[in-house]
Parts: sequence; C-alpha cells; structure tokens
Amino acid sequence: MLTTLLKILMCVALIWMCYVVITTQIATPLFEHWDFLGSIPWMKATLWDFYTNVFILALWVCYKEKNWLKAALWIIGLCCLGSIATTAYVLLQLFKVKKTDNVLAVIFTQQNN
Repeated sequence: MLTTLLKILMCVALIWMCYVVITTQIATPLFEHWDFLGSIPWMKATLWDFYTNVFILALWVCYKEKNWLKAALWIIGLCCLGSIATTAYVLLQLFKVKKTDNVLAVIFTQQNN
C-alpha cells in the first residue's frame, strides 16, 4: 500500500515539475536572463544547495547501480534535470520493489545489473 502511494506521489511530482519547468522556460528563457540571475545572491545560494543535494543523490545512485555507465548517465540527468531526474529515478526504483519487500528496499537494495 505504501509503495503504491509513493508511486502515485512520484508520478504527480514528476508531472508537476515537467509542467513547471516547461511553462517557465517558455515564459522566461533561462539563458536569456542568466547574467541577471547570476548576480542575485539567492540564486548562488540556490545553486550551491541544488548541487549539494545532487552530490548526495549521486552517492546514492552510485551505491544502487552496479553498472557505472548507467550510474554516470543518471548523475548527468540529476545535474541537468534536477528533481525531474530525481523523481524519475525514485519512481523506477519503486517499480523494482517486489510486493513482498519492505519499501526500505528502495533505499538499501543494490541493482543486479
């Protein structure tokens, strides 16, 4: 039951973040405003916060994935897509959990491939 709820929440989060990123990019293209955004102290703090989270998630991905190429591709996705890649990765991990497993298997079980 908890796994199903988490799958639903991850799907909603993934769809929501895709919507937010796409509509924001259409309304205000990021690279047209990059110089201005880079001058805002909160933007710098946000980027440091984001990449600290990516570093922690990358360590988890490296633990989970035995295939280094697959791990590297996911880490690139985390760096480039942020929460879109994070929710997609967690969602895929949730679908790999067996019905007999505890939801903690998502966190602690390493991949066989």
